[in-house]
Amino acid sequence: MNIPQRSNKIEVGDIFRQFGQPYRDSHKLPLASLKAMSAIEACRSSILGGHVDQCDSCGHKRISYNSCRNRHCPKCQSLAKEHWLEARKNKLLPVSYFHCVLTIPKELNVLALINQKEIYDILFKSGTETLRELGSDPKHLGAEIGIIAILHTWGQNLMGHPHLHCIVPCGGLPDDGNMWLFPRKSTKKKAFFVHVNVISDLFKKKFLSYFKRLYLLKKLKFVGNITYLGNNAEFKKLCDDLYKKKWITYIKRPFGGPEQVLEYLGRYTHRVAISNDRVLKLENGKVTFRYRDYRDGNKNKPMELKVFEFIRRFLLHVLPYKYFKIRYYGLFSNRNRKKKLEISKKILGMTKWKEEARKPEIWEELLFKLTGVDPRVCPCCEKGRMVRKDELKPVINSPPQVQILA
Repeated sequence: MNIPQRSNKIEVGDIFRQFGQPYRDSHKLPLASLKAMSAIEACRSSILGGHVDQCDSCGHKRISYNSCRNRHCPKCQSLAKEHWLEARKNKLLPVSYFHCVLTIPKELNVLALINQKEIYDILFKSGTETLRELGSDPKHLGAEIGIIAILHTWGQNLMGHPHLHCIVPCGGLPDDGNMWLFPRKSTKKKAFFVHVNVISDLFKKKFLSYFKRLYLLKKLKFVGNITYLGNNAEFKKLCDDLYKKKWITYIKRPFGGPEQVLEYLGRYTHRVAISNDRVLKLENGKVTFRYRDYRDGNKNKPMELKVFEFIRRFLLHVLPYKYFKIRYYGLFSNRNRKKKLEISKKILGMTKWKEEARKPEIWEELLFKLTGVDPRVCPCCEKGRMVRKDELKPVINSPPQVQILA
């Protein structure tokens, strides 16, 4: 199937600037969604102010507007991702890593949307407890493992699809802390952690146990199409049906050491529901974007939605205020980093594990690393340096001037 080319580089921000206010006027939205929309609309526009740079050689001037830095903004995540990955470099172990994905059944999607914090919390809790419990079991490993857990809430079509990506090192540190243990069934040719069915069954039991506890404590809301679940008999039937289902869990084949895992993590940590490069066009009140159809050989296909439906789906994935979507457990947890993690690094032969106190890279350095284009060099004469000449104050009561920047 031929995928249409991007039309005039339409971005999520363009859609929000054109249709965001009419959408807000006709829909009651939570504060987090309102803040995300406002930030994305203003990102890299005159609304946030900026600065003027001038070439010290040819005099060429360039206006740059400030970024919104909202974690849901497609424009702001590349640099945020690079800062995060840079901070992780000295916190990873020189072993291969497993990538485990834990998904809750689709029957819980609507309930998760209405009770985001509660359901996402028990997804983190049950998923990571499952991996740590199996890791500590002598039948499998008998040691404490480390986990970096990342929450995603969307599928390729932007509908709700809560799941947890967990990055786990191959092996762990036993209680005596005098050696690094590898999984029992690993061989020199093949690394193995725990069979996916074992993980799936334990994850299901733990999640449903916490799910029932939330219900008994009356911490779940049942509104709209799921009001009937407030009835004890209906809730019990839902839980019984979920027990009978096989929950989708899988472990990808192990990949390499710290360098490879950093590259791999970069694909997941700072993703938003849809990136700008997937938006193909905005015409006649409809948005066309590219998605991957997993049921048809992972083929890329176009999907067309009415603009209000596109906005609705995007906003499904705005997380509650200050909700942490990346969390660390076991050897990678805050309380273990300075002791158990350093012991593990010594055992594994890492001689230079102490973090160097150095100044974080500025955004120009990171942009150069990402794109190969140095924003400090004049784009006109390609010889001079761009020097800050003036600050631009935010302009609120006028249509925003937008900076076109990849």
